[in-house]
Amino acid sequence: MEVPPPLVLKRPLYVPSKTLMGPGPSNCSHRVLEAMSNPVLGHMHPECLQIMDDVKEGIKYIFQTLNDATMCISGAGHAGMEASLCNLIEDGDVVLMGITGVWGHRAGDMARRYGAEVHYVEASFGRALSIEEIRFAFETHRPRLFFIAQGDSSTGIIQQNIREIGELCRQYDCFLVVDTVASLGGTEFLMDEWKVDVAYTGSQKALGGPAGLTPISFSKRALTRIRKRKTKSKVYYFDILLIGQYWGCYGTPRIYHHTISATLLYGLREALAHFCALGLNSVVKRHQECSRRLQLGVEELGLEMFVQREEERLPTVNTIKVPFGVDWKKVAEYAMRKYSVEISGGLGPTVEHVFRIGLMGENAIVERVDMVLSILNEAIQSIKQRAVKTERSKI
Repeated sequence: MEVPPPLVLKRPLYVPSKTLMGPGPSNCSHRVLEAMSNPVLGHMHPECLQIMDDVKEGIKYIFQTLNDATMCISGAGHAGMEASLCNLIEDGDVVLMGITGVWGHRAGDMARRYGAEVHYVEASFGRALSIEEIRFAFETHRPRLFFIAQGDSSTGIIQQNIREIGELCRQYDCFLVVDTVASLGGTEFLMDEWKVDVAYTGSQKALGGPAGLTPISFSKRALTRIRKRKTKSKVYYFDILLIGQYWGCYGTPRIYHHTISATLLYGLREALAHFCALGLNSVVKRHQECSRRLQLGVEELGLEMFVQREEERLPTVNTIKVPFGVDWKKVAEYAMRKYSVEISGGLGPTVEHVFRIGLMGENAIVERVDMVLSILNEAIQSIKQRAVKTERSKI
């Protein structure tokens, strides 16, 4: 039997233009898109290695760290979560997962597969974890590793006490892993000063780069622990000692580990260059101002934010309660069909309860805040009017 070439591939590629106002990815700038159209380089070519070095320096800046073990994992944000856990966890290690949404549970699933004894400390619904709640869990479980998402994109909650958690982890000789995928660039994060052992983020959110590379950094303390493992990391692809050699982190000759995407490197390099030119504090301030403007607009529309405490609201992924009787899917479909604008629904514990509006990177500007508020209001009113007409037709 001969399998014929698929007819669909005879059609030219068509990619529509959309404004991505969901929880990520965000729209890439023209600078980033143009960078990715450059010729492909070999993954061990000196020019490619130089770009990797440039990216490494940019990552150190955005994390505010001097860690040598700073690099990218080839993969989406989940790859950072996997790499953090599989390198630090050995069989029987007690780990504690902070839960403010879906990501602590996801990390717990991964950790259990690496042989860890997993425990959870869970915040009240729609709330961040207090340092007292975390300290009580530490006293109860005595974890070797603690995981927390600084910003949980499923709930729109920000964990503001990472500095205090870092101090707590040192008191208990515990390693601190922080997921900053949805938060970095939208709020302050000081890796070294806050005593964070592993941090990773997403390239496709506030950074405004393409998805597929995950910036990550390991502290000297974490690296010492990894080098003293009784067994090798259980996943070759995520072995940070090998990836770090490829990235030139340890002062040893570079080795081939895998074939990195040169085009993704170009995009991330330019996204980081733009971010650095603007300045970290300026970028954070812009994201926070846009979120405050959105929150005021939501209130004016008679809608309600999901996270009740203003100081616990994540600036980059804003969660808005779906009004009673409104189908969030129809609202999202209306926005996409009429305006090619993405508005997302909830994830995990917030499914069908919230809209999620992302204000990240290119989309964290006043004009897009006002645009998405207008479209959200129009979509909700349209859905409500249709519902009334449907009810009348039944009478």
